[in-house]
Amino acid sequence: MAPTARPPRPVLALDYPMSLGVFDKYDDAQRAVDYLSDQEFPVENCMIVGTELKQVERVTGRLTYARAALAGAASGAWMGLFVGLLLGMFSPNGRWFAAVLTGILIGVVFGMTMGLAGYAATGGRRDFTSVSQVVATRYEVLVEHKLLARAQELLQGMPNRAQGAP
Repeated sequence: MAPTARPPRPVLALDYPMSLGVFDKYDDAQRAVDYLSDQEFPVENCMIVGTELKQVERVTGRLTYARAALAGAASGAWMGLFVGLLLGMFSPNGRWFAAVLTGILIGVVFGMTMGLAGYAATGGRRDFTSVSQVVATRYEVLVEHKLLARAQELLQGMPNRAQGAP
């Protein structure tokens, strides 16, 4: 009976990772892995992991009925353009432009209506616009356990070692 094949390892995982160093900046962690690569270390056995995650939300402006209507109209116009182009492909000769324009106008009206309805539904609980993202505050370089000692040895010779390096 043939031995069963081991399932492939997920791309974003190591078998037995160990910490090579923790860095305050992503660039420093990247520089350490790049240095290992320059020393012909098998960097496919390394990972940079963002830790201590936090969500940052940047407030971009005040939200009013006018801005909600304008944003809805813009969004609806794009959708209407798409639908109008599709309908325009099947319209009789000379009616292509009319189909596109009608699609945009209907999209603007529909988008504006939905934008205003969505804003009214919040009841004034969120009168601002924002963008948000999740960011890491620290970056840990992990390396396969059997290669940890070699990686540590190589990083000792790294010129201008970044803070956090072993």
